[in-house]
Amino acid sequence: MFAKEVYVSRRAALLAKMRDAGESGLILFVGNAEAPAQFKDNCYKWRQDSSWLYYWGLDEPLMAAVMSIDSGEEILFADDVEIDDIIWMGPQPSVESKAASVGVGRHRPYGELAGWLGERVKGRPVHFLPPSRYYNTFKLQQLVPGGKPSEALIKAVVSMRLVKEPIEIKAIDDACDLGVAMHSMARNSITIGIVEQDIVGKMEGLALAKGWGVSFPTILTQHGETLHNHGHDAVIEPGKLMVIDAGVESNEHYASDFTRTYPTSGQFTQKQREIYQIVYECNELAFSLTKPGITYREVHLATARKMLDGLSALGIVKGDLDEMVAAGIAGLFQPHGLGHNMGLDTHDMEDLGENLVGYDPDQTRSKQLGLGSLRMARRLLPGHVITDEPGIYFIPALIEKFKKEGLGGNFVNYAKLESYYDFGGIRLEDDVLVTADGARRLGHSRLPIAPDDVEAAMKR
Repeated sequence: MFAKEVYVSRRAALLAKMRDAGESGLILFVGNAEAPAQFKDNCYKWRQDSSWLYYWGLDEPLMAAVMSIDSGEEILFADDVEIDDIIWMGPQPSVESKAASVGVGRHRPYGELAGWLGERVKGRPVHFLPPSRYYNTFKLQQLVPGGKPSEALIKAVVSMRLVKEPIEIKAIDDACDLGVAMHSMARNSITIGIVEQDIVGKMEGLALAKGWGVSFPTILTQHGETLHNHGHDAVIEPGKLMVIDAGVESNEHYASDFTRTYPTSGQFTQKQREIYQIVYECNELAFSLTKPGITYREVHLATARKMLDGLSALGIVKGDLDEMVAAGIAGLFQPHGLGHNMGLDTHDMEDLGENLVGYDPDQTRSKQLGLGSLRMARRLLPGHVITDEPGIYFIPALIEKFKKEGLGGNFVNYAKLESYYDFGGIRLEDDVLVTADGARRLGHSRLPIAPDDVEAAMKR
């Protein structure tokens, strides 16, 4: 948790944005509750709602808060513990002290929230964010019958959380340092004959020892052509490519998200190195283009062109590069976007609406494979934190679909592609901060990424 003044300032800025937008009424925040797994008292690991953490900082279940746009009044709704709670949990700080720690002067019992709202709404707007959990969905239906998430509030929150404050950047740098340590452990653990789960266990153990845990389910696979492969039961074989896409969530709940691809035998084959080099150059190009004023859509398209240029040199595609980009041919090899926002969530704020978060009002989302999955297309501003994650994947079912439906036109050399059906995939991902005059990679060291450096690191 940050200093009290951070949360006071954020809430004041939020009220100012809502007033500037001509809004009135109340803003309602509902924090997360515990989520039972097998039975009521055996719950999934606790995680607070990220927007609640951003504005209120209190990392505990069953809390809510109301802010008046008109008067600026703030009230925290939460319960003090009773003797049964103390038996199981021990003495706990009072709600009054918790409220004071984040600069809130008034508090009431959690059970009074519905009655308090019912007495004061009477036609006044109640602004709330889209819920991402079932409890919050049902709670909001109870509190605001027939109400809908407020687009004005979503836009105000997005505008604030998109641009990271210095204390957030430090927290993300720290999370990235943990991510580098976890990935380094994974790379150094790659051994022919062991089960993938052995490596995942070490990675997630480090994440729990040094932070809150992993920031998303770990992807570690020798079948990188499956973008989100969460199975870890395969034995590591020689001559394969292993994609490791994983991140750490720090104790402050900020995320890291890195991807590296390793030759399981320690050295790339010629074919692997050729494709790897293309992805590496795309990653470097994207970083070099990242700066204030450019849209990340433009960066995505530039890397798509670079990718197709490299594949053309190998005889996999042919034709005019600009025509191939316009036709969406890159989506056959990279059916995802170049990157996404990152912060308190790995895919930051996508619970608030992916288009509202990742697209400017004058941008329209593409329907093309690949480009249509671009989660962050906005014009870049200093303080944006984004991922740079190009990839090339040879997905036999997708290639066959393109071939059957004639989607590749005369651009794709399907005969050449047949020799890549057992190749797998390659993805290379860094976390990037947009600065006043360009960009920098987050974390205090960078995982080896150039092919020679990767091979050298695997020899240690």
